[in-house]
Order: sequence, then C-alpha cells, then structure tokens
Amino acid sequence: MGSHAAPKRRGRALWPSMSLLLLVALVGVPRAEGAPVSADACRATGTELPRGDCGPFWQVLAEDFDGDRVPLGGFRDCEHRVDTSAAYCGGLRGAYRDNWWAYPTGWRDTAGDRGRDVVGVYHPEDTVSVGPAENGDGRMSIRMWRPADGGPVHAAAVVPRAVMQMKYGKYSARIKVTKLAPGYKSAWLHYGGGCELDHPEGEWTGDLTAFHHPCGGGEQGYFPGADDWTEWHTVSTEWTPGHVRFFVDGRQVGHDTRDVPNRPLSWVLQNESALEGPGAAPGSSAQLDITWVAAYAYDWK
Repeated sequence: MGSHAAPKRRGRALWPSMSLLLLVALVGVPRAEGAPVSADACRATGTELPRGDCGPFWQVLAEDFDGDRVPLGGFRDCEHRVDTSAAYCGGLRGAYRDNWWAYPTGWRDTAGDRGRDVVGVYHPEDTVSVGPAENGDGRMSIRMWRPADGGPVHAAAVVPRAVMQMKYGKYSARIKVTKLAPGYKSAWLHYGGGCELDHPEGEWTGDLTAFHHPCGGGEQGYFPGADDWTEWHTVSTEWTPGHVRFFVDGRQVGHDTRDVPNRPLSWVLQNESALEGPGAAPGSSAQLDITWVAAYAYDWK
C-alpha cells in the first residue's frame, strides 16, 4: 500500500516570496516547439537524460549527476525552512544546494508509525552521495544501512527543489538497485490533503509498483509495473487535471481519474525501511542508484 513519512515538526507553511520566485522562474523557461506527443509524452524510455519540452509539459529540471561530486556528509544541516520551496541543506554548495533538499536527520520514516520491529530514521548525511560509477556514469547513490548493534535503519528522502509545491507536471527518473538486501524499500510520492500518488513503490526484494490513493478516500489504485528493482528502469508519473498516469520504460502501467489531486504537492524521492516482509538485518545495507532525473511543469494552455 502507499506510504509517506510521518516526521515530527513537519512545517506546512509556504514562503510566499520564494513561491513567487519559483513561479517566475518556471514561466521564464523557454518552450521547445513541435515536441512529439505519445502515450508517454516525453518518450522517456532510454538511457539518456531527456532534454527539452514534450507534449503539454515544459522541462524545469534536467539532472544527470555528471557535474560536481557530493561526498557523504554533503547532505547535512537540512533543517532550514523545511517542506517549503525555500528549504535547503546547509552542507551543500553550488547547483546542488540550489536544486536539492533532503528530509533532515532525525525524522522518522513510515515504519515508525506502522508498528514494525525494524524502523528507520532519516540520515541524509551518511546515506546520500553524488559521483561517478565505475564506468564513469554520474549517479546519485542512496545507500541505506542498519547499524551492527541493531539500531534503526539509516534512511534517505531527497527532494528536487524546482518542483516543490507544484501543481501537476511530469516526473521521470532512471533507477536501479545496485545492491540488494531484505528490509529496504522506496516510495517516491506526492502527498498532502488526503491525496497521494506513489511511483515507484515497493520493497526492493519485491515488485516495482505504482499506487493512487484518491483524495476523497476509497479503494486505492494498484498498478504493477516491473518485477525486478535490480534492472535499470525509467519510471515516469504524468499528473494532469483529472488524470494520473504511470509509466515504466515508456509503457503505461496505470491510469486513474478518481479524485486526482488539484493542489500543489512536492515530489519526494523517499527511500526507507521495509513495511512488509523481514526487517533489515543488523549490519546490512542496500543501495539504489539514480542516473538521471527530469521534471516538467504542465502547460495550462
């Protein structure tokens, strides 16, 4: 089922000045003309980061992680203006400080509210890094782990600032679990006001799935997408007025129209301790790599 973090001290107020600046920035992004329209509007299926506008979407974020490195420790001091478009991590510098935020150290993950024997606590400072893989490909790596003494899992949720508190849009990434162990999962989501979109979601040892929890309640939409987190997949969510569509490798795996959110929400790349099956073993670790992230605003015209 869908999930979301339930940390303490969650701020909900927006910073109007920063929201206005973000809106101005989005409006100022040039449009590409004649972009193709298809089932997946951006044809986001391949290994390369898609660039440019497509269909009713105009690109506001294109990150391939081939620039500056961020070693472990960079995603620290993230308690500044939390949950707003002005949020930032004091340990980051340059473009990464401008473009990324993370749930601060000490916030509990979803398992803390589900009665699980093994729970997690967000620790971006010792789980998130950016740098080249062995083949030179730039990646953001999320390495979650559980201490040998059996303490809580060190989890990570990173947030692209360009699309915080944005209404509608398209959200894509290319991902792979490069180290597998039981007890770890992802739930990349938009949520708020009783609404929730989750894609991809699932324990890393299980299926990659999508969920839609209608704003008015009722039965969740469940859409299986791919069976194996340990293979590279391009995942996309298209959220437009009255519709949400989920894609894996360019193939539409789900579509729902029931009480689709019509309010600004943030895209949270949430990774945490498992909600089903065995908990993470003491001393274990698992890793998810992200080779690119792309996000788009929705063209209202």
